[in-house]
Amino acid sequence: MLSLCASVPAVAAAPGTAADPVVPVLERVASPLRTAEPGGDAGDLRPVGRAVGGAVVVGMGEATHGSHEFLTVKDRVFRYLVESRGFRTFALETAWSTGVLLDDYVVHGKGDPRRIMREDFQYTYALNNTAENLALVEWMRAYNREHPEDPVRFMGDDWGYTGPELYDRVTDYVARVRPDLVPRFEELYRGLRPTVPSAEYQKTYLTRPLAERREMASRTGRALKLLESLAPRGEAGREEFAEVLRHATVIDQTATGYGFDFQDPRQVAAAMRWRDDVMADNVVRWRERTGHRILLAGHNNHIGYEPEDPKVLPRTQGAFLRDRLGSGYVSIGLTFGRGAFKATDPEETQMLTHTVGPGRPGGNEHTLDQVRHDRYVLDLRTAPGPARPWLGTARPTRSVGTAYPEERNEFDIALGRCFDVLIHLKRVRAVDLLPSS
Repeated sequence: MLSLCASVPAVAAAPGTAADPVVPVLERVASPLRTAEPGGDAGDLRPVGRAVGGAVVVGMGEATHGSHEFLTVKDRVFRYLVESRGFRTFALETAWSTGVLLDDYVVHGKGDPRRIMREDFQYTYALNNTAENLALVEWMRAYNREHPEDPVRFMGDDWGYTGPELYDRVTDYVARVRPDLVPRFEELYRGLRPTVPSAEYQKTYLTRPLAERREMASRTGRALKLLESLAPRGEAGREEFAEVLRHATVIDQTATGYGFDFQDPRQVAAAMRWRDDVMADNVVRWRERTGHRILLAGHNNHIGYEPEDPKVLPRTQGAFLRDRLGSGYVSIGLTFGRGAFKATDPEETQMLTHTVGPGRPGGNEHTLDQVRHDRYVLDLRTAPGPARPWLGTARPTRSVGTAYPEERNEFDIALGRCFDVLIHLKRVRAVDLLPSS
């Protein structure tokens, strides 16, 4: 099965060392980061704050889903942006329904985050079930205990799994406002509400015949239109309705997403493009409803502006967000020199720890590693003239999805065209996965 988060490699450029003379230029403008771990003095993050400026959504990427420092740096930056820049939402590349449950916990203390993560972060989302993400969620809960009048929020922007809670919230709402329509919604959602674990649900969905999947998507679309007809006439109840309507929208997104023909390469590309468009829309709609400034956490290949392989992902979430928000969106890519990460084997049968050495000559990491700092931030938009040709040239760059190794795990990326800001870490280690059962 094609994993929704998998990377598909492009042909790498020929290796060489011509980029190395740019190192002194990069070194002059690189701002060192004290640590990758959250907590302590955040003065070294001021360059990140300046780079963010007035942006309302900041995308922070990762070169792998399974490296500790990528998660902790995002945690650290989010805490800084909350306390110094007024950010209030952490958005993760994960299921919307999981975000709803974790948001209930961080805002109201409802539920058990370990259980939520264990039950929902499976299969496609298994690499989110980490001690690092749990630490962030617990920090958010602690922050909200001290600031109940101005809480931070958690959201998921993806549709790969929609848990039973969302179906229940839609039908419960209908039961209160139009109880006569409950049987109709139950029929439209027939066979869709999960009754098995998340991993089993995701794996078995695509085993259904294509015609059946498309019929299911047709039903969720009709349910969405029926719900839209129940919009309150006055102001009373509009906020609750908007929330329920978004839940029904995501239910429809899930069914629609699984309705593509993943045996057809053109349909695969259309599905991947549609996925990034939908993730961007979910973030923008959350922004419109809450007014929050948002830190969006996802893979580099989503939050950046140019896709690694346009034949597979023609347009990225970051590009869609720039279309919608203009300069209100800022993209921060994260790269690494060497180290370890978690990913499944290519057949996606088991989770493994993988270790890679230094980047090869001619690649972006090889040059970035020559800057003297162990970890640092670069605002690529304000880089000096001598650095711009180097930043504008596509070079081999590591990218790992949920599985490793694939045919190749390097892609031709021009850092200056793909990201506004770059954080480079010379060494990373694997994430600390939480028990899955």
